[in-house]
Amino acid sequence: MSATINPPRERACELCGRQEGWDDDGCGWRIVGDPGNAYCIHEWDINGSYNPVSE
Repeated sequence: MSATINPPRERACELCGRQEGWDDDGCGWRIVGDPGNAYCIHEWDINGSYNPVSE
């Protein structure tokens, strides 16, 4: 029995509202829409309530 890891595909900063989506081609996060504050120390909305493990 093995678990499957499902990483997040999107995230948003709780401080400035910046939204990003995962880009499979570039293997990284890309800004979606408004870039938010360039000097923000982003606090992403992915926290302990997100469970990346599915069985």
